[in-house]
Amino acid sequence: MTAIPTDRIRDSDLIGESRTDPEAFAALFDRYSGMLYRYVSRRLGPEVAEDLVGETFLVAFARRDRYDGAYPDARPWLFGIVTKLVARHRRTESARYRALLRSPAEDVVDSPADRVAAGVTARSTRPALARALAGLASRDRDVLLLIAWGDLSYEEVARALDIPVGTVRSRLNRARKKVRAALGDTNPMHEEE
Repeated sequence: MTAIPTDRIRDSDLIGESRTDPEAFAALFDRYSGMLYRYVSRRLGPEVAEDLVGETFLVAFARRDRYDGAYPDARPWLFGIVTKLVARHRRTESARYRALLRSPAEDVVDSPADRVAAGVTARSTRPALARALAGLASRDRDVLLLIAWGDLSYEEVARALDIPVGTVRSRLNRARKKVRAALGDTNPMHEEE
């Protein structure tokens, strides 16, 4: 019998399997550690990101018996854990936004082409964006950044934060309005070059 490659096994099945074979949990780390690292690095900086990602997986491993196997995708669960850990570092996050106001653009992107494209807009909007993010209520910022940087759907954010989808929509709407207003009612992603 041929073993199924771990990249084709659903997250919920890996979590279930890890209850008897703890090594199976490593596949989740392989799948999502990079994604979580980028998210935390953007929020708190690379200095803290590695530790929080490691802590996220330690918490997830310890709580794997409580995972609801009805959800095949573990991303919202993992993002929920890391967001709670980020909450413990709010002062670090606020300090990071203040530092971004004073520093040159240092984009977290995946390729050189992305870096050039992102850099064009990021340099001009970074101070205003950092100010806008720092001015958001933490619960609104969490929703906005889980969608923007975590690439989660409304339903996944609701699951991650254990709130209704309607609450996600209202918090996101409020956060977007505040950020848009802070940027002069413009969307930097639609500006002409």
